[in-house]
Amino acid sequence: MKAKELRTKSVEELNQELVSLMKARFGLKIQIATQQSNKTSDLLKLRRDIARVKTLIREKAIQS
Repeated sequence: MKAKELRTKSVEELNQELVSLMKARFGLKIQIATQQSNKTSDLLKLRRDIARVKTLIREKAIQS
């Protein structure tokens, strides 16, 4: 997920994106814990995407 794509979204859309990323992270953590998946690199990518979204939400809050 690119930051440029996220900058065009509103705060509400960013919050929805954050919720969906958190759910995806939770599901992946469960899969890794139960050894259904061994894609730990996907977990890192999700964590970084979550951080990007949170950063943009914070930037937009400061601008307002």
